Amino acid sequence: MFVIRREPHNPILSPRHEHPWETLATFNPSVIRESSGWRLYYRALASPAALVSPYAGQSTIGEAFSEDGVHFGNRRQVLMPQEEWEAFGCEDPRATVFEGVTYLSYTALGGYPFSKDNIKVGIAVAKDGKNFTERHLVTPFNAKAFALFPDRVGGKVAAMLSVHTDEPPTEMCLVYADTVEDFWSPVFWEKWYADWKSHALKLKRSENDQVEVGSVPILTQHGWLIFYAYIENYFNQHDRVFSIEAALLDRDDPSKIISRTESIMVPEEIYEEYGIAPNIVFPTSATIGDGGQLDLWYGAADTVCAKASVKLHDLMRALDPKQPARTFNRAKENPILAPRGDGFESRSVFNPAAIDLNGSVYILYRAMDAANTSTIGLAVSRDGVTIDERLPDPIYVPRADFEQKKGSSTGNSGCEDPRIVRIGDMLHLTYTAYDGVHAPAGAISSIRVDDFLARRFEKWTMPFLLTPDNVDDKDLALLPEKVEGNYLLYHRVNSQICADILPDLSSGKRVSRCIEVIGPRRGMWDSEKVGSAAPPIKVGDKWLMIYHGVSRHATYRLGAALLDSSGTSVIARAADPVFEPLEQYEKEGEVANVVFSCGAVIRGDTLFLYYGAADKVIGVATASLAHMLDALS
Repeated sequence: MFVIRREPHNPILSPRHEHPWETLATFNPSVIRESSGWRLYYRALASPAALVSPYAGQSTIGEAFSEDGVHFGNRRQVLMPQEEWEAFGCEDPRATVFEGVTYLSYTALGGYPFSKDNIKVGIAVAKDGKNFTERHLVTPFNAKAFALFPDRVGGKVAAMLSVHTDEPPTEMCLVYADTVEDFWSPVFWEKWYADWKSHALKLKRSENDQVEVGSVPILTQHGWLIFYAYIENYFNQHDRVFSIEAALLDRDDPSKIISRTESIMVPEEIYEEYGIAPNIVFPTSATIGDGGQLDLWYGAADTVCAKASVKLHDLMRALDPKQPARTFNRAKENPILAPRGDGFESRSVFNPAAIDLNGSVYILYRAMDAANTSTIGLAVSRDGVTIDERLPDPIYVPRADFEQKKGSSTGNSGCEDPRIVRIGDMLHLTYTAYDGVHAPAGAISSIRVDDFLARRFEKWTMPFLLTPDNVDDKDLALLPEKVEGNYLLYHRVNSQICADILPDLSSGKRVSRCIEVIGPRRGMWDSEKVGSAAPPIKVGDKWLMIYHGVSRHATYRLGAALLDSSGTSVIARAADPVFEPLEQYEKEGEVANVVFSCGAVIRGDTLFLYYGAADKVIGVATASLAHMLDALS
């Protein structure tokens, strides 16, 4: 579990109109950490030059310096076209200090209009670390983003590069040489290029996608850490999604991928969504900061330089194949509840709520019979895992007209996906009410704590709707505490988690606003829709929210976010899912590839998460609350 945090001062470098050479854009930074600060090389884009390329801005390489890694000044041009093979621009630098010498590789534009025949890799050399006194054409073929490893690999000089970026399909490839000088030898490249596809890293999940080299690799104790650009639906301009991913490569043989993430960052901020090329985040550098922080430097919308950070320990744990899957560990007793008999829970039991009362965990679960009517059953556990008691009859059944079956006699209907909270001496049950014909709606019913414990379930109040008519509004969960005297209700409208404030919980009061709390992240694991899972958990003066996210492949996973005291503002949100379907009972059932939680309880440092698996059975998983809060803090 890890969080990607954008620098609050983003963008850290923007165009300067008083500098003619960077009036349009300053982006795709490559950073070297020095004893006195951060030296940043970047692509500087000027307005079109009437005598060179009147229809395209000319790129050069700029340099800036910062003592704090945030505020950059002392800008200057360090590379301008001077050779025929770079006459139309120098783009997208990658800087590496290798054996005491600074090498700055870049994309060299040797002709206009730009094409596969005139876009290649160049490299500049600064033996004193500052002044680039020599430069060389590297690849005789179409390539970009040449990233030199900062240390030898198996005694060899190593590099990564993107081959055929302008003649797809593109591949990220590895290349090894005896000396750095081999990299500007045409004879060397002629031999390598004859079998260039054999040097490719296999990172694409689909032939419709594209990968491109991002940062210069960082050597960690577990292997080489790289960040790269992943472009989903590359060949469909309207559906392209630019994202950033990370991978861990073997120390001695980087062609071996130890592990990798899915997309960890996509365009979300305004400076990433709007610019010369909208909706782009493109990683070009990574450095180790202070206190175990890793800084990720990237270009945003091909216009500005930006920076984000992640706790290196958290990221490496997520990339460690020996670690338990994600943040939560499954109970060995799973599934703890399964369908039984020929009555109200004969077909499925899933999507449980949970509440800890008087030393026992009460699990209120959705039960489905042969006619696909949903009711709510109850099981009790003293240790949170072992089921000590399971009632033979449902504790809550459809009573209102809006949850009575009106469609097919075997169509879905009833009371679905409960969440329960205690506020004062009352328990409030929110759930999805469905009659099989109209849009699903959010309902509420309440009962006194003492009546619930005494099992006087006839005391449930008559339910009423909290959501508007004819709106598909589900996943209702109350904040388990009033905020300034009001109730806060989470609900899902379309694909996002909304909140609304209710002065009281009485019939006739319905939500009328969608205060957006969390939305889908296009291109990530929660790209299609998100909804609340268990009601948020109080941690100090903040709230831990577990939510479910659905991918474009219809896989249901769980994520985590930290909300402020109001319950409506996101302080931090994990980039990766904290739980995902892995076991057979989570992958196969009524609906494949689903883990869906409606309840969680805290005991000491242990968070017990109760979830439905494949809409068929119920499991429980545990995690360290301290670990989750550390990652989110």
